[in-house]
Amino acid sequence: AIIGHFGLGFYSSFMVAEKVEIRTKSYQNGAKAVKWECDGSPEFSIEEIEKEDIGTDIILHIDEESKEFLEKTRITELLNKYSKFLPIEIAFGTKTEWKDGKEVETGELNIINNTTPAWVKKPSDLTDEDYNSFYKELYPMTMEDPLFHIHLNVDYPFNLTGILYFPKIKANVEVQRNKIQLYSNQVFVTDSVEGIVPEFMTLLHGVIDSPDIPLNVSRSYLQSDNNVKKISSHITKKVADRLNEIFKKERTDFEKKWQDLRMFVAYGMLSEPKFYDKAIKFNLFTNTEGKNFTWDEYKEVIKENQTDKDKNLICLYTSDVEGQYTFIEAAKAKGYDVLVMDGQLDSHFINHLETKLENTKFTRVDADVIEKLISKEDGAESKLSGEQEKDLTSVFRGQLPKEANYIVMFEPLNEDSNPVMVTQNEFMRRMKDMSAMGGGGMGFYGDLPDSYNLVVNSNHPLVEQIATDTDKSVKKEVSPIKKEISTVEGDKSALEKLKKDKKEEEIPQEEKDQMDDLNKKLEELNKKKETVLENYGGENKLIKQLIDLALLSNNMLKGEALDKFVKRSVELIEK
Repeated sequence: AIIGHFGLGFYSSFMVAEKVEIRTKSYQNGAKAVKWECDGSPEFSIEEIEKEDIGTDIILHIDEESKEFLEKTRITELLNKYSKFLPIEIAFGTKTEWKDGKEVETGELNIINNTTPAWVKKPSDLTDEDYNSFYKELYPMTMEDPLFHIHLNVDYPFNLTGILYFPKIKANVEVQRNKIQLYSNQVFVTDSVEGIVPEFMTLLHGVIDSPDIPLNVSRSYLQSDNNVKKISSHITKKVADRLNEIFKKERTDFEKKWQDLRMFVAYGMLSEPKFYDKAIKFNLFTNTEGKNFTWDEYKEVIKENQTDKDKNLICLYTSDVEGQYTFIEAAKAKGYDVLVMDGQLDSHFINHLETKLENTKFTRVDADVIEKLISKEDGAESKLSGEQEKDLTSVFRGQLPKEANYIVMFEPLNEDSNPVMVTQNEFMRRMKDMSAMGGGGMGFYGDLPDSYNLVVNSNHPLVEQIATDTDKSVKKEVSPIKKEISTVEGDKSALEKLKKDKKEEEIPQEEKDQMDDLNKKLEELNKKKETVLENYGGENKLIKQLIDLALLSNNMLKGEALDKFVKRSVELIEK
């Protein structure tokens, strides 16, 4: 809750004082001075006193536990925080200067507050330099100028003034919050404005001043208060309209500042539907060439070449330009465009866009081999038989890293495509990314081990060579096993034909036991065959080299594995 109620602040003096005196004298002729005195109890005294000057003195007799409020630095701190922009001048002591090697008083009153801050002035009376100067006054430790500003000035149906600044949004959203200062008639109230402005607006800096915001109630009450709702809606509209105005009138400058601005815009589009409806017109998509597009512009760029056979528009993107370089280049070779989506919120943002944009999908460029990222027609035929692919699955499995789960799959790609590639399923990767960010309901995916696809190009000459070498090298050991497997499968097929027209309860126990024995035998034989093939693959340096090259292109080969790869590469070159 926001604590305090203006007009009753005087009574807070008893929180630090054991006694309070008020000495006052009216400006009217013949008026006598009066002293009011109270120790915080219901009892108080009033008496006439002698006082030459008109005006009021409030004297606090600070109690022992609150002596800190007698220290000059502490008083200065409080005045700067709560009364820095009070509309009435506050004098705190006199100004000092250095003279003859020591600090001396000048006799001039030390006025600590700015009675006419920028937000109470007319926008027409202020320059960009004035706005930036006021920004430094609000945040004296800030070295950078803001990107843009918005001057708020509303007197109906509620009173609201203020200036909001767009700072450069850094990578960590959380450290950016609580920079908007809420004032009531130029008196500081709080810098926790959640519930008063939409959550994404808490990334902005600046000042909001409104006497119409209730100040002594809970956040839940604030969210249901009509004035607060109107103020929140108005600020959202003003921010969106201002950004759209800058985009239309000063697009070149807007694009230069986009990277510092895009996290704020994405956050707003994710959390506020009304902001999304306006922001989709100026939200920019940046590709790997550094070019920026609005959504309408980007659709026109890619629709001819990046529409799949199901009429879906496929937006390819990278989250790591350097790490996914190989996949990006493969996409470019196909004439595809690749967006850069490497922001902290982009996993959530992509999901959100897919729910909003009709017949549109976003796919990370390393989610699959390039031939399958945008499906346009049936693929080529494989040069390997089904049995060869099955055997090579075990052979390649013998050289897979143990740190993650890998699924070996074969794709009939072009001969000039890489022989082996590592990809990661788009859905699973995105869910894990969102889980890492604390995405709602995604925690389950974060607990799952990393899973990748090892894609083997069944039409690559090296893979064909490995298949031929495997057939020759393990034929003596594997052929008898395969022959035995074929016999067992034949027996199983014959038994299944006998069972075909029988109900479960009509099948004799002897046949059930026989089927269990055949299944167990098949499992043992297949395991035996796989072990032979995996052992062969585990000794095959060419397979290891191809897998490591695929891992290296994904920036996944590190430490000892990288060292061994380098040494093995030297050995292969020397041969």
